[in-house]
Amino acid sequence: MAHEPESDAPGEFLEGIYTTDIGLTWVASQWEVLEEVYREYVRSRPDHGPVMVWLRIVEMSVDEFDRSKAAQLGEDIRRLLNSSLTDATIRTVWLAATHGVFDPNEHGMSAGAWLRRAEETWLARVREDDPAFEPPPPRPVADDELRRAVLEALHPVAERLSRAVEDPPFGTPVSGLVPALERVVTECCADLGYRLFLRAMKAYHVPADRPGLVALGERFGYPEWVVPEGLNDRTD
Repeated sequence: MAHEPESDAPGEFLEGIYTTDIGLTWVASQWEVLEEVYREYVRSRPDHGPVMVWLRIVEMSVDEFDRSKAAQLGEDIRRLLNSSLTDATIRTVWLAATHGVFDPNEHGMSAGAWLRRAEETWLARVREDDPAFEPPPPRPVADDELRRAVLEALHPVAERLSRAVEDPPFGTPVSGLVPALERVVTECCADLGYRLFLRAMKAYHVPADRPGLVALGERFGYPEWVVPEGLNDRTD
């Protein structure tokens, strides 16, 4: 894997034909296809189990995307691990992003330990293609205007989103999601916080202001379908 040129834009990604998410939030989105991945995985390796299946998804991210979007996973993980966020906050936003399907605590890991294991798996796969690859330092988006914009998008749906994650039809219930998302945005990264918010909205099918969310995604420079794909834009 070759190094990609850096950009001053908050999020500038090589455009794919149909990219519906990137980085850590793409990994989280795979809870919807987990059963299929699991069947494929257990046919090829004996050490199956939920953790190994999720690590297989991490490996798949390197093959799924062009180099810039594949590198985003490592960037997202390091943004979280290098931040001041508590482990409980990281667990909360991850759990909601996966509709409560994968809780590291249920497998004897903290959220931070899960992310470190995911990063090790990602880096090992990257180095199969580029043995000399060294991940660059994380560059979280700390722009105050973008932070305010994400919080403004979150607040109108906060109550509805909280109800959805606290009483889901399946998966582990999640409490304290909105404050956790706010902390990711303000203490870690506006970009990652926004994508985690979007991923939770999509996972629980919470009605959303599609035009407004799409417009904000354009400010981050996301590929065209990262925001609208999977959004529930009902107004009733």
